[in-house]
Amino acid sequence: MYFAALLARTEDGWEASDMELDDVESLSDLIDLARAASVDDDTVVALIEQEDSWFGVVRVDGEEDPRYYVSNASAASRSSYGSMLTDELLGKDEEDDELDELDLDGTEDGEDEVIASYPDGGPADRDQEDEDDEDTDDGRDVRAGAEPAPAGPLGDPRLLDDLGVSHKQLMTLDGDALSEIAESLGATEVLEAVR
Repeated sequence: MYFAALLARTEDGWEASDMELDDVESLSDLIDLARAASVDDDTVVALIEQEDSWFGVVRVDGEEDPRYYVSNASAASRSSYGSMLTDELLGKDEEDDELDELDLDGTEDGEDEVIASYPDGGPADRDQEDEDDEDTDDGRDVRAGAEPAPAGPLGDPRLLDDLGVSHKQLMTLDGDALSEIAESLGATEVLEAVR
Protein backbone atom coordinates (compact mmCIF):
# COMPACT_ATOMS: atom_id res chain seq x y z
CA MET A 1 0.00 0.00 0.00
CA TYR A 2 1.23 3.44 -0.92
CA PHE A 3 0.90 6.78 0.79
CA ALA A 4 1.65 9.94 -1.16
CA ALA A 5 1.29 13.60 -0.33
CA LEU A 6 2.35 16.97 -1.65
CA LEU A 7 3.75 19.61 0.70
CA ALA A 8 3.65 23.08 -0.82
CA ARG A 9 5.61 25.84 0.89
CA THR A 10 3.76 29.10 1.41
CA GLU A 11 4.48 32.36 3.24
CA ASP A 12 2.59 30.93 6.23
CA GLY A 13 4.32 27.51 6.33
CA TRP A 14 3.33 24.35 4.52
CA GLU A 15 0.08 23.22 2.89
CA ALA A 16 -0.47 19.50 2.39
CA SER A 17 -2.64 17.72 -0.12
CA ASP A 18 -3.25 14.04 -0.67
CA MET A 19 -1.76 12.93 -3.96
CA GLU A 20 -4.03 10.54 -5.83
CA LEU A 21 -1.59 8.06 -7.35
CA ASP A 22 -4.27 6.65 -9.66
CA ASP A 23 -3.80 9.83 -11.70
CA VAL A 24 -0.03 9.30 -11.96
CA GLU A 25 1.06 7.17 -14.89
CA SER A 26 4.49 8.68 -15.41
CA LEU A 27 7.08 10.76 -13.66
CA SER A 28 6.04 13.78 -15.71
CA ASP A 29 2.48 13.36 -14.34
CA LEU A 30 3.91 13.49 -10.82
CA ILE A 31 5.94 16.61 -11.63
CA ASP A 32 2.87 18.26 -13.19
CA LEU A 33 0.85 17.57 -10.01
CA ALA A 34 3.63 19.07 -7.89
CA ARG A 35 3.86 22.18 -10.05
CA ALA A 36 0.08 22.59 -9.97
CA ALA A 37 0.17 22.49 -6.14
CA SER A 38 2.84 25.18 -5.99
CA VAL A 39 2.00 28.54 -4.47
CA ASP A 40 3.69 31.35 -6.43
CA ASP A 41 6.25 28.92 -7.92
CA ASP A 42 7.59 28.13 -4.44
CA THR A 43 8.96 24.75 -3.37
CA VAL A 44 6.79 21.63 -3.46
CA VAL A 45 7.93 18.38 -1.90
CA ALA A 46 6.23 15.18 -3.05
CA LEU A 47 6.50 12.35 -0.55
CA ILE A 48 5.79 8.73 -1.53
CA GLU A 49 6.04 5.72 0.76
CA GLN A 50 5.35 2.03 0.33
CA GLU A 51 4.62 0.33 3.66
CA ASP A 52 7.99 0.88 5.34
CA SER A 53 9.72 -0.77 2.37
CA TRP A 54 10.98 2.45 0.78
CA PHE A 55 10.21 6.12 0.55
CA GLY A 56 10.85 8.69 -2.12
CA VAL A 57 11.14 12.46 -2.13
CA VAL A 58 10.69 14.64 -5.19
CA ARG A 59 11.47 18.32 -4.87
CA VAL A 60 10.12 20.79 -7.42
CA ASP A 61 11.19 24.44 -7.31
CA GLY A 62 9.20 26.34 -9.92
CA GLU A 63 10.39 25.51 -13.42
CA GLU A 64 13.80 24.20 -12.31
CA ASP A 65 14.64 20.56 -12.90
CA PRO A 66 13.13 18.34 -10.20
CA ARG A 67 15.41 16.62 -7.69
CA TYR A 68 14.87 13.05 -6.49
CA TYR A 69 15.80 10.80 -3.61
CA VAL A 70 14.83 7.16 -2.95
CA SER A 71 15.67 5.46 0.36
CA ASN A 72 16.04 1.93 -1.02
CA ALA A 73 16.37 1.83 -4.78
CA SER A 74 16.30 -1.95 -5.02
CA ALA A 75 12.95 -2.20 -3.22
CA ALA A 76 11.55 0.84 -5.05
CA SER A 77 12.52 -0.53 -8.46
CA ARG A 78 10.17 -3.48 -7.88
CA SER A 79 7.13 -1.23 -7.46
CA SER A 80 5.30 0.68 -10.15
CA TYR A 81 5.70 4.15 -8.63
CA GLY A 82 9.18 3.54 -7.25
CA SER A 83 10.44 2.30 -10.60
CA MET A 84 9.50 5.65 -12.16
CA LEU A 85 11.93 7.30 -9.76
CA THR A 86 14.70 4.71 -9.99
CA ASP A 87 14.50 4.62 -13.80
CA GLU A 88 14.94 8.40 -13.88
CA LEU A 89 17.84 8.28 -11.43
CA LEU A 90 19.58 5.43 -13.26
CA GLY A 91 19.13 7.16 -16.63
CA LYS A 92 16.81 4.57 -18.11
CA ASP A 93 14.87 6.23 -20.89
CA GLU A 94 11.37 5.17 -21.94
CA GLU A 95 12.19 6.09 -25.54
CA ASP A 96 15.10 3.64 -25.49
CA ASP A 97 12.68 0.90 -24.40
CA GLU A 98 10.39 1.73 -27.31
CA LEU A 99 13.30 1.52 -29.76
CA ASP A 100 14.38 -1.83 -28.30
CA GLU A 101 10.93 -3.23 -29.06
CA LEU A 102 11.09 -2.27 -32.77
CA ASP A 103 12.38 -4.77 -35.28
CA LEU A 104 14.94 -2.63 -37.09
CA ASP A 105 16.48 -5.08 -39.54
CA GLY A 106 16.68 -2.76 -42.55
CA THR A 107 13.52 -4.09 -44.22
CA GLU A 108 11.09 -1.39 -43.05
CA ASP A 109 10.98 0.53 -46.32
CA GLY A 110 10.55 -2.40 -48.65
CA GLU A 111 14.26 -3.19 -48.78
CA ASP A 112 15.24 -6.77 -49.45
CA GLU A 113 16.26 -8.76 -46.41
CA VAL A 114 19.97 -9.46 -46.34
CA ILE A 115 20.85 -13.12 -46.07
CA ALA A 116 24.06 -13.61 -44.15
CA SER A 117 26.49 -16.47 -44.24
CA TYR A 118 28.04 -17.83 -41.06
CA PRO A 119 31.54 -19.13 -41.71
CA ASP A 120 32.16 -19.81 -38.00
CA GLY A 121 29.47 -22.41 -37.43
CA GLY A 122 26.16 -20.64 -38.01
CA PRO A 123 23.66 -18.66 -35.99
CA ALA A 124 23.00 -21.46 -33.47
CA ASP A 125 26.63 -21.38 -32.28
CA ARG A 126 26.62 -17.58 -32.22
CA ASP A 127 23.37 -17.51 -30.15
CA GLN A 128 24.89 -19.87 -27.58
CA GLU A 129 27.99 -17.68 -27.28
CA ASP A 130 25.79 -14.60 -26.79
CA GLU A 131 23.80 -16.33 -24.06
CA ASP A 132 27.01 -17.30 -22.30
CA ASP A 133 28.16 -13.66 -22.38
CA GLU A 134 24.93 -12.36 -20.78
CA ASP A 135 25.41 -14.00 -17.40
CA THR A 136 28.24 -13.56 -14.94
CA ASP A 137 29.75 -16.42 -12.96
CA ASP A 138 27.44 -15.63 -10.03
CA GLY A 139 24.29 -15.87 -12.20
CA ARG A 140 23.50 -12.15 -12.44
CA ASP A 141 22.10 -10.84 -15.71
CA VAL A 142 24.42 -8.18 -17.16
CA ARG A 143 22.77 -7.44 -20.49
CA ALA A 144 22.92 -3.86 -21.70
CA GLY A 145 20.26 -1.83 -19.94
CA ALA A 146 19.80 -4.40 -17.18
CA GLU A 147 21.70 -2.38 -14.59
CA PRO A 148 20.25 -3.32 -11.22
CA ALA A 149 19.19 -0.68 -8.75
CA PRO A 150 21.42 -0.46 -5.66
CA ALA A 151 20.09 -1.86 -2.38
CA GLY A 152 20.57 1.46 -0.59
CA PRO A 153 19.75 5.11 -1.19
CA LEU A 154 19.77 6.63 -4.65
CA GLY A 155 19.49 10.23 -5.76
CA ASP A 156 20.26 13.58 -4.20
CA PRO A 157 20.33 13.24 -0.39
CA ARG A 158 20.92 17.01 -0.06
CA LEU A 159 17.62 17.98 -1.67
CA LEU A 160 16.10 18.98 1.69
CA ASP A 161 19.23 20.38 3.40
CA ASP A 162 18.07 24.00 3.12
CA LEU A 163 14.61 23.06 4.45
CA GLY A 164 15.83 21.56 7.72
CA VAL A 165 16.39 17.91 6.81
CA SER A 166 20.10 17.21 6.55
CA HIS A 167 21.42 14.67 4.09
CA LYS A 168 22.76 12.59 6.99
CA GLN A 169 19.33 12.55 8.60
CA LEU A 170 17.58 11.70 5.33
CA MET A 171 19.92 8.79 4.62
CA THR A 172 19.36 7.20 8.04
CA LEU A 173 15.56 7.43 8.11
CA ASP A 174 13.50 4.28 8.16
CA GLY A 175 10.16 3.22 9.58
CA ASP A 176 7.90 6.27 9.65
CA ALA A 177 10.28 8.37 7.57
CA LEU A 178 7.67 10.69 6.10
CA SER A 179 6.50 11.77 9.56
CA GLU A 180 10.10 12.48 10.56
CA ILE A 181 10.64 14.53 7.40
CA ALA A 182 7.41 16.44 8.04
CA GLU A 183 8.48 17.11 11.64
CA SER A 184 11.82 18.53 10.49
CA LEU A 185 10.01 20.71 7.94
CA GLY A 186 7.51 21.89 10.54
CA ALA A 187 4.67 20.28 8.60
CA THR A 188 3.61 17.43 10.90
CA GLU A 189 0.05 18.65 11.48
CA VAL A 190 -0.71 19.32 7.83
CA LEU A 191 0.75 15.98 6.73
CA GLU A 192 -1.18 14.03 9.37
CA ALA A 193 -4.37 15.80 8.25
CA VAL A 194 -4.11 14.14 4.81
CA ARG A 195 -2.79 10.77 5.97
